[in-house]
Amino acid sequence: MIELLGGGVIGSLLGGLFRLAPEVLKWLDRKNERSHELQMFDRQCKLEAQRGEQKLAEIGAQREAAVDSGVLAAFRSAIDQQSKMVEAAGGWAARLSASVRPVATYYVLLIWGTAQLGLAFTSYQVGVPVHEVFRSVLTVDFMALVSGTLNYWFLDRTLARRGI
Repeated sequence: MIELLGGGVIGSLLGGLFRLAPEVLKWLDRKNERSHELQMFDRQCKLEAQRGEQKLAEIGAQREAAVDSGVLAAFRSAIDQQSKMVEAAGGWAARLSASVRPVATYYVLLIWGTAQLGLAFTSYQVGVPVHEVFRSVLTVDFMALVSGTLNYWFLDRTLARRGI
């Protein structure tokens, strides 16, 4: 009788375990599925954040381009107005007015260049290494002055050729 009871109990337990096994597997599968969905949602959120940042950068670039084109238009307008005033003056006054910018440019470049060369020569005579002399002469201010002056003259001609 104990054997029957033991066999029935063991059979019931095994049957119950086999009946619970698919439920446990379903539960584990749902857990993994929810974890996968959470990971996908997280990646989707990151993608949307990147798209938002990209859109903001695009808007910023468009704004900068609009500002730059406005600056160029104002620059061109100022040159046109100055040209009209010079033409209206006529004669020697027009020639004198037209010579102001080139003479001022040469003067500033000459003074600045002389000061920089004097600094370089003096530094080199004192015994400063050549690379340090160049580093002290080619400062950000010097580069800005030279590039700004050259850009003004050459960019002005380039824009005039293009009709801008």
